[in-house]
Amino acid sequence: MGEEIRTSLLAETVFVPEQGEKKLRDIRADKATYWRDHGVMAVLGMGVVGMVLAFIGSDHVAIGSLGAVLALAVRGLWLYSEQMKFHWVLSNTRLVGPAGREVYLLELEKVRRLFSDIQLVTKSGDKHLIKHVAGAQSVVAEIEAARVKRAKRKGG
Repeated sequence: MGEEIRTSLLAETVFVPEQGEKKLRDIRADKATYWRDHGVMAVLGMGVVGMVLAFIGSDHVAIGSLGAVLALAVRGLWLYSEQMKFHWVLSNTRLVGPAGREVYLLELEKVRRLFSDIQLVTKSGDKHLIKHVAGAQSVVAEIEAARVKRAKRKGG
């Protein structure tokens, strides 16, 4: 009864530095990038729906295309507050993310930009996605630089 178990919320990032660990930066979702991503998805969705409806001979190509845009706008509004809560912390030894996710820099196999997102792939095959990052390519470079520096300090 005296033991208290801490529950982690989905969007909560809890960074507790280990001995000798230094926080290098916070990686947060960017509002403008989020809306730009949804705008691109809406345009692509409009085009795909329009082509499919035209291909099947529907008379409602314009309405279907508008429906796709509206559906993605609703999706964007619905998920906005949740997505803006997510953030990751880059330290000199690891990346700490929401819901207790953590990836040690020396365990990273690949770090790459996917549009405005950053995909982390570990040597064991685990994949993590940091979404809607402004300047994603420069953040990828920072993560890579931290990984190289960590490998040199570890002698590997």
